[in-house]
Amino acid sequence: MSQNRALVGLTVAATGAVLTLGAGPAMADNHVATVSVLHAVPDTPVDVYANGEELLPDFQPGTLTDPLELPAGSYDIQVFPAGADPEADDPAIEGSVDVPGGANATLVAHLAEDGTPTLTPFVNDTSAVEAGQARVTVRHTAAAPAVDVRAGGEPVIEGLTNPDEETLTVPAGTISADVVVAGTDTVAIGPADLELAEGSNTIVYAWGNEEAGYELATQSISASSAPSGVDAGTAGMVDDGSLPAGVIALSLAGLVGAGIAGRRLVTSRG
Repeated sequence: MSQNRALVGLTVAATGAVLTLGAGPAMADNHVATVSVLHAVPDTPVDVYANGEELLPDFQPGTLTDPLELPAGSYDIQVFPAGADPEADDPAIEGSVDVPGGANATLVAHLAEDGTPTLTPFVNDTSAVEAGQARVTVRHTAAAPAVDVRAGGEPVIEGLTNPDEETLTVPAGTISADVVVAGTDTVAIGPADLELAEGSNTIVYAWGNEEAGYELATQSISASSAPSGVDAGTAGMVDDGSLPAGVIALSLAGLVGAGIAGRRLVTSRG
């Protein structure tokens, strides 16, 4: 999919949309929310604006922001091709995002199963896990049919479809995981080693499409508390695939001044 074609698709899919995030289990403050944003659109860098203020200049594909605390409220989001003039050019994506207080969420710009660009909010589970245990959450955000997730060669999640997620509680430690086409041994992503820290929720995003390649991105969140950080992760690609363009809702005041210093590259080819 070319960059222009992807942006046109995003405009059709997202213009005028209203996205509402549900509140997650942890609600330490009813006036703020914790939001991370994953941009997974190959070859489509963008500039992101909230309430008319530039928040993420030159936001590159495969990038996940650090967790950001922002005031609860509604944000008018506009996404432009990187370098566009917001005074003269039309946005590629335009919509309103309602962020409730206490929410702990990740917004993912990705492709639906049919390749249509879309934006999906996920509420992150920060509830406590037992000593010695870890939580792992797998989210299907790739332009692909149902998949199975295997650990050590054995299916642990079966028939996962876009944009669903499934969560498991497992002993903390290192596991080798891969993603296969549902009901087969055809590997789409991996294998990759996942470090599952005790008391954490490791969130794994399968994203991409056949054209640009399928990849994994990972996010680590401390259970029973606010997110402690974001980990970068990549996985080997068997097929080529691409992903949707994405964007976010951040706070307009302090975040613009502070910038998105925590922006990190999550995935790389190879």
